[in-house]
Order: sequence, then C-alpha cells, then structure tokens
Amino acid sequence: MVKNMSQRPLVSVIVIFFNAKKENFFEEAIESILAQTYDNWELFLADDGSTDGSTEIAQQYVKAYPDRIRYLEHEGHENRGMSATRNLGIRHAQGDYVAFLDADDIWLSNKLEDQVALLESHPEAAMLYGKTQFWFSWSDNNPVSPMTIDGCQVTDPLTITSLEFDQVIESPTQLLLYLKDRNIYPCSCSMVMRRHVFQELGGFEEEFRNANEDMVFHSKVFLKFPVYVSSQYWDLYRIHPDSYWRTAWREGVGQETEMIGRFNYLTWLEQYLTEEKITDPKIWKALNRAFMPYRRPTAHRLMNFMRRAGRKIGFIKGKG
Repeated sequence: MVKNMSQRPLVSVIVIFFNAKKENFFEEAIESILAQTYDNWELFLADDGSTDGSTEIAQQYVKAYPDRIRYLEHEGHENRGMSATRNLGIRHAQGDYVAFLDADDIWLSNKLEDQVALLESHPEAAMLYGKTQFWFSWSDNNPVSPMTIDGCQVTDPLTITSLEFDQVIESPTQLLLYLKDRNIYPCSCSMVMRRHVFQELGGFEEEFRNANEDMVFHSKVFLKFPVYVSSQYWDLYRIHPDSYWRTAWREGVGQETEMIGRFNYLTWLEQYLTEEKITDPKIWKALNRAFMPYRRPTAHRLMNFMRRAGRKIGFIKGKG
C-alpha cells in the first residue's frame, strides 16, 4: 500500500552555510530542496557566523516559508566550523531521516523520493547514499578545468563510492575501502541517514572544522552499521574556484593540505578505535597500511616502487 503524505516519514534537511552569498549558489541549493517531488520535509538553514549578507538570504526564505524553513545560528553569531554547525542542525531535527546539502551544491528533484523509498524497504540500513556528479559545467564561463582521469579529461565525472552497489553492505566493508583508497567515499550531499544513528554515535566531531569532517562521521557509521549503497546519483557537487580544496591548490598548498588532513583523520581514527575497543585485525591492518606514508615513508616508497616494477615485469612477460 502506498502511504499518503501524512504517513510518509519526515526528512530533516540541513544546509550549513558560511559567507555563501557569492553568485546565486545558495539560492540554487535552497530552490533544489523546494523542488523535491517528496514534500514531507523540514529545512534548517544553519549559519556558521556569516558576514557577507547570506544571513539575510536565509532569513528571506524563512519569511517566505515559515512553516517549512527555520534559521539557526550559534550563540553570538559565532563561527564554529562545519561539524559544529551540522550538529546544530541535528539537535533541532525532528525527522525520521536526516539529509545534508551544502550551500553551493544542488539536489535532483527525485532525490528524497527515491532515497526514502529505498531506506523504507531496507530497514536494516542505517544510511543510504549513491554516487555524486562532480559539476564542472554549471556555467558557460566556469574557469575551473575538468578532471583528468586515466589521461582523459572528464567534464562531469561521477564519484567512486563503492565496489558493490544496489545492496546493503555490512560493516566495516566501506571503512576498509576508504582506508585503502581515499577516493572511495560518499559525499555528504548524497546521504540520507536515520536520525537515531546520530544519537547513538554522538554526531560530528567538532575538532574537524573545515575538512574531513564528513568522513570522520561516516567512518563511525561504517564501523558499526550496515549501509545501502546505490549505483544512482541524485546530487551535483559544484566545482568552483573558491571552494575549500580549490583555494588550497590555487595558493600552492593543496598537496600539503590534503596530506595533513588525511593524517589528522587517521590519527583520530586510531584513537577512536582504541577508545571503542575495536580489535578487528582487518581494520588495524588497513589503518597501519594507510599510515605508512607518514610513519614509514621509506618503506612506503619502496613498496610502491616494487609494485610498479612488478606490473611492468608482468606486462613484459605478457608481451613475450
């Protein structure tokens, strides 16, 4: 039996923003929520201390949709970072499910309709996510170059989120994948999660203010809960010059920033596994291997050299 609207689960949507007035990205993000075919949602616009006029944009939407949209901010209009601002939204959420959208990305109109239906049909899954499309072509005048993958330029590639799709994946499979390859991860704009999971895991880690905050929390989920991974995509992750990572690369500190961020994530995970008394040898082996570039750089370089040499020898033998 198809549920009527009053029976359909409520989804709490959280958009965090900080100085998001640039162009019309913020408005486009909000409008993509208003355009959802699934209409049982509430929206929280969580302000991380903006000073550029985006606060006024948020308040205009609250005035236009007072029954559906709420404005939130930290005490004293303080800037406290992405994790604390996501937690601010979560504390006010009343929905059965929670979904996130950053202020410069957008959802396709069928996102909530499809994802809620999938989660309802898989009650054992704590979280659901699909692929995300990196969105370079959002403007004819976009100055950001497309990605290069395997030597070819790809205009709007899809993210790599798993090795298995359209099924419930048991823990800690997705955590092991991410430790092996940091490119295999879900974007926060793709996920929908049961609200009770935040209550059980304690929300986002507020020490992570600007980067890796999503994978820190997702790692807690992957460690303890099964998740449903879809092969579909429902969201567009806008690639623009002023994003956090693009700014770092433009200023010549991109590689250093990524290395430091990865090390901070691994250090946090090591402490978390210890505190949670996790003894699974597969997890610890994967973590120690992920630490090698930092703790055993010489051995890591030698291992990579031998791996490349092995592939080259295998290729030569195959040709022979």
